[in-house]
This record gives sequence, C-alpha cells and structure tokens, in this order.
Amino acid sequence: MRARLAVLALLLAGCANDGIVRGRLHLGLADAPEGQRLLWPQPPEVPRFAYTGTLTGEPNFRRDEAATSALETFGRWLVGLDGRGRAPIVLQRPTSVVGDERGRLYVSDASRQAVFVFDAAAGELQVWEQADGALRFVAPSGLALAPDGGLYVADAELGAVVRLDAAGQPHGLIGRGRLLRPTGLARDAAGGRLYVADTTAHDIKVFDDAGALLQVIGRRGEAEGEFNYPTHLAFSQGTLYVTDTLNHRVQAFDADGRVRRIGQRGLYVGNLVRPKGVAVDGEGNVYVVESYYDSLLVFSAQGEFLLPIGGTGTATGRFYLPAGVWVDAKNRVHVADMFNGRIVLFQFLGGG
Repeated sequence: MRARLAVLALLLAGCANDGIVRGRLHLGLADAPEGQRLLWPQPPEVPRFAYTGTLTGEPNFRRDEAATSALETFGRWLVGLDGRGRAPIVLQRPTSVVGDERGRLYVSDASRQAVFVFDAAAGELQVWEQADGALRFVAPSGLALAPDGGLYVADAELGAVVRLDAAGQPHGLIGRGRLLRPTGLARDAAGGRLYVADTTAHDIKVFDDAGALLQVIGRRGEAEGEFNYPTHLAFSQGTLYVTDTLNHRVQAFDADGRVRRIGQRGLYVGNLVRPKGVAVDGEGNVYVVESYYDSLLVFSAQGEFLLPIGGTGTATGRFYLPAGVWVDAKNRVHVADMFNGRIVLFQFLGGG
C-alpha cells in the first residue's frame, strides 16, 4: 500500500508541477437568473444579443469527480491537489482576446504578465509567460494568430511583437528597435501582413511574417488617415479597423485606400470618449469598446450606431474598464472586461 501511494503521489505531483489545469471547460452562467436569458435590448424590443457565459480561469475547468477513485482522491489530498492552500489560477487584468479554428481562446493579461490559453478540445488551461529565451512578458497586449498554429503577442514594454509557436514556445521578436510602444495587432492571413498599432509613434507599422517592415501607415494628427494614440486593431474582409483613441474615432482603411470614420466624440450614449477594442462580425457590424463609459457599442457596417451593452458595474452586462473585443466565426462576441478580471461572451442573434 505504501508503495502504491508513493507512486501515486509522485505521478500527481508531476501533474501539479506542469502548470496546466485540466478538466472539462464550462462557461460560467451563474449570473443569469434561473430560467431566464439575459438579452439586449430587452423585450418588448427584438433581442439582438444573448449572454452566453463568462471565463475567469481555473474555475471554468471541472474534473469528473464521479470517475475519480477513492485512492486517487486520497493521493490528490496527499500531494496538495485538493484545492486547499492554493489560490486558483485566474485572470487578473485581461486586455485582448482572440481564438483559432481549433477552439483555443487566447487572452493577454497585463497584470499577470502572461497569455492564458483556454483549450476546450484538450480540456486544458495553460499560462504562457516566456517571451524570448529567458525574457518574460512584461506588458502583453494585442494578439493575432500566426501561421502554423502560432500566436503573435504585442508587448508594450518590451517594444516588440513576440512570435510563439503552437506550444507557446518563443520564436523570436518582431520590430525590436523599430517599435516604440506596440499595443494592438491584426493580421491579414491571405496577404501575410501583420499590422501593429505603435501607440506613442502615432502610426501603424506593417510587417511580413519574417519580421521585415513593409509599410508605415499614418502619422500624428487629426486629419483623415492620421492618428492620435492608436491602440486596438481588427482586420476583416480586406479592411483594417484602427481605434484612433484620442481622436475619439475608429478609422477603417479598405483595400483601395479609402478611409471612413466610425463614431465621434460627444456626451451621449453611442459617442466615443476613450475607445479601445474593435471587432467585426459576420454581418459586418462593428463593435467598439468605450472604456470611459464601460460599454460595448455596436455599429452597423455603414457606421450607424445601433445599441449599447454595458454600463459600470460587476453584474453580467456591466463592465469595469473593458479593453479588448473579438468575434468568432459563430458571431459570439468576447469582451475583455479588464478590471472585473473576466471574458464575457454574448451571442449575436442576427437581424438589423
């Protein structure tokens, strides 16, 4: 018996030390009233969005306790894996979010100085901390999918974009010495072009996948095509969307070089004061995070304001200094609710 327990303890200790949380991924729905759906706008208006869950980290991964033997349960207690005396691995200040075709969801966390990887298919939560060799992330922000299942991560303090492979291993830095404070990222997969919002340089720098600088878009100013502290980016259907934060607008650059504006400064719901994250769904609707008023604003493809979701608070549908937003192929909208330490999901129900 002692031998069996010793072997079990060693095996379980090895699992504990690999830094991976394992279990079945569940979306937290605790905030939804029993038997009800949280909808926006609320009836009698026609609902366009429904709340579908919240991600915070380790609490979203559940082990199948029914399949756990008494011996394993005792062994987990023996090596300290019963959850006591250890704080769960959770998001602290999520900044940006993006997902891939394998169902992995990547979240940059500026406070945790890492990238969280929610892998539903593998039933794993990983935390990637290494940027380049012994160099660790300092202020990870924008994310974009890289070729061959990898990931690009902009680190504002390192002044570079980190390329990681599918296992989270670093494969070099892009833009070091050329970027001042990279924040937002977007990639044109078809063209092999990586767009980087260089915030304090007030421009967008374009690199190829090998890291060569191809183009610089814009300069500081208020005119069309100019920027004042650009932050977040999105790329959809040949159009680059740039959150021009201190010009209180989003600028959209199409493939023909035309520029159009979305949003404007003002004191009313739907106006932009401190816009951050930007994303586009399958119907062309544009989502803009308005961090000053803790809201997610939805615009039509033509730039018409449609509706807000949010307001300051901790309840579902409320935000506290939200940052990034991303929309998947199923039109599920993911919001990085930064100071609430969570990713909140909404399903776009369609309709105009």
